[in-house]
Amino acid sequence: MFTFALGNLVSRPLRSSLALAGLIIAIASMTILFAIAEGIDKVVDRTFAQIPGLAIQERGAPIPLFSSLPAEWQQELLAIPGVAVADAEIVQRLNVLDGKTLISPPRFLVGLDVPQRLRLKEDIYRDHLLSGRFLGPEDVGQRRCLISQQISEETGKQAGDSVLLNRNPCEVIGVYNTGSLLLDVNILMDLTALQDMLRLGRDSVSAFYVEAAPGVDKKVLKATIEKHFLGRTPPLRRSDFSFSGILQNIGQTLLAGSPDANPSYPATPATDTKTSPAPDGQPSAVEVRLAEDWNERFTEFTGDLNLFLSLITTMGVTIALLSIVNTMMMSVSERMTEFGILRANGWSKWNVMQLMTLESALLGITGGLIGVVVGWGATHVINALFPDRLQLHAGLRLLVFGGIFSTLLGIVGGLYPAWLAASRSPMEAIRRG
Repeated sequence: MFTFALGNLVSRPLRSSLALAGLIIAIASMTILFAIAEGIDKVVDRTFAQIPGLAIQERGAPIPLFSSLPAEWQQELLAIPGVAVADAEIVQRLNVLDGKTLISPPRFLVGLDVPQRLRLKEDIYRDHLLSGRFLGPEDVGQRRCLISQQISEETGKQAGDSVLLNRNPCEVIGVYNTGSLLLDVNILMDLTALQDMLRLGRDSVSAFYVEAAPGVDKKVLKATIEKHFLGRTPPLRRSDFSFSGILQNIGQTLLAGSPDANPSYPATPATDTKTSPAPDGQPSAVEVRLAEDWNERFTEFTGDLNLFLSLITTMGVTIALLSIVNTMMMSVSERMTEFGILRANGWSKWNVMQLMTLESALLGITGGLIGVVVGWGATHVINALFPDRLQLHAGLRLLVFGGIFSTLLGIVGGLYPAWLAASRSPMEAIRRG
């Protein structure tokens, strides 16, 4: 039966090749698209596995870029039992790098509280330093920075060179490489130096990075910190975290990207950030995130992304399915006499259906195998061409799924033509042929 089915496909090379090509393109495209979401999962897992601390930012802020907290809260954090280090951080989008206006990929200026940062037992930037040195006490208030290997290659700058950040000269003292797309977009500086360079006030920061004391349960510490800031008044800069508000923030940032721009948020009058009476059920003013919390957020995002990718893939799969049905219908039309003769020589309806279904299944299996190989190879080519923008990952599970899905697609595409071929009586099939 297998040899018979294979021979029938080979005897019609053009039609079989066209059906196979449609299936290969559909499966390869599906592999590449879902490799995007799988690549994001891998990047997130690998990144936050190396960041054991707690990130504290304004409640509702999607990322620290859109967060603002009073700088004085750092001392309160340090006074909380279980907190070993509380590093205050500022995150700002960089608009012009060495005279080049940035759109994509984005670059960010990150200001660190150097004395607190040096107390961290684990620091992903310091642990992945390639050349030069990390920020030290002598860099407090000085325009010195660390850049990633990506930015180093992009600008041609190394340790000891000077780089322009929004037209402000800054000395490069080191180059790092974490291997993560989420972190290798950052340029690290001393907190006060960044505030002075961008003319930011000293009364607010974007977020705090907390390292727990040895033996302290991080989930318990998270609850303790959030409870400590219950009932606080709003932060210094009220943020709009709605979709339109975020788009407005992004638009303002992009508009500030002219070569003469030196963007900063306007200074805001200081407000009382101490505990005040709060309505029942009011949440904490801060949101504390562990590594698993970030993973959950990105999992939600990739879940929506998978749905979107599924809708796109459905169109290609539908076209591939229709091509298989068309190929098998044409085969049935041409071979009706053959089926009649087979039935007259003792073949049952089930035998005819088996033959046709096996032919369509062979198309599905072949298309699936070639498709996943093409898709897998394409992900490596894309990663090599755009190393600083994409990290696609086509894992074994995705490849196996693609092969099985293609086989099922081939079988389903051949069911109706198989039923049509077997439904005729031997004499009717010979007469119609």
